[in-house]
Amino acid sequence: MTSRNAIFPANRHALYEAHGYSAAIQSQDLLFVSGQVGSREDGSPEPDYQRQVERAFDNLEATLKAAGATFDDIVDITSFHTDPENQFETFMAVKNRIFPEKPYPNWTAIGVNWLAGFDFEIKVIARIPQAAGAGREQAA
Repeated sequence: MTSRNAIFPANRHALYEAHGYSAAIQSQDLLFVSGQVGSREDGSPEPDYQRQVERAFDNLEATLKAAGATFDDIVDITSFHTDPENQFETFMAVKNRIFPEKPYPNWTAIGVNWLAGFDFEIKVIARIPQAAGAGREQAA
């Protein structure tokens, strides 16, 4: 069996252990980041929607950093929204601060009815510059 190069941010949050998943998996120069939510350090949801989206991007940034990547290295994004019609304006304000210039990454937004107590989740695929990867952890 091929082992996985698991990537975790420096301050991994409680959800990784509670639900048994890795923050990201590196495969050569690609990084597949699990859905990041706006969780506090204890794994609980941030109650304010805008702050929850900002925390999700903060958690994403920490995971990218652990692999030696940044938002600029993202090539594909999927985001999940519990109430896209009512959340769109707030979400777009945060998104536009993170990605202010073209070319933008590919993006698919999906409306869902449940995110385990969260209202927003974001998962990405990024290309790791020079396939660097501090923070790697081998897992079987």
